[in-house]
Amino acid sequence: MVDHGQVIRRHELSDAEWEFVPPLLPRSERGLKRLDDRTVLNGIVWKFRTGTA
Repeated sequence: MVDHGQVIRRHELSDAEWEFVPPLLPRSERGLKRLDDRTVLNGIVWKFRTGTA
């Protein structure tokens, strides 16, 4: 699948799907800076879509 010239892997969120996610994520000014939310969420989606343990 191609989206804006970038290859989207089979189990990753597209740019259009990702647009809906950031407003739903919690925001915190304290503590350590979080990892890339999109990468973490793509990992979670991959686990659900593939059915791995």
